[in-house]
Amino acid sequence: MKIGFYAGSFDPFTNGHLHVIQKSAQLFDKIIVGIGVHPNKTRRFDKESMQKAIEHILIRENLDNVTVISYDNLSVDTALQFNATFLVRGIRNGIDYDYEENIASINEEISGLDTVYIRAGKLGTLSSSMVMELLRNDKDVSKYLPQEILALVK
Repeated sequence: MKIGFYAGSFDPFTNGHLHVIQKSAQLFDKIIVGIGVHPNKTRRFDKESMQKAIEHILIRENLDNVTVISYDNLSVDTALQFNATFLVRGIRNGIDYDYEENIASINEEISGLDTVYIRAGKLGTLSSSMVMELLRNDKDVSKYLPQEILALVK
């Protein structure tokens, strides 16, 4: 069984994240979405509420081979704990690729897990930080966020 582990803070979860999950769900038998806690970042949104909202999105999108978990250790350790066979990362551009490739090399060295990249495609300009900047300035972000997340962030 091919199991992909897609880690992120998902703070907030965007349509770009959903795109990566939808494509990954076609490639793998099972996808585990891991909401990680970054020790150097303060969460903007409660991870339990974000997890529930993502679970509702997965149901709405009929992504029944995808589950969501929360964790607070290394992504590779959690991936191995859930028997993942690959790590999944979304990339928007060459800058993302360079950054992710460095992490992928270390992850492979310490865990043996290879990383699969999913291109963001037309959502290549989208980031959680950009969405938050727009929200802080009272701009409409409805085209960037699933409806369940939009309800959570407003």
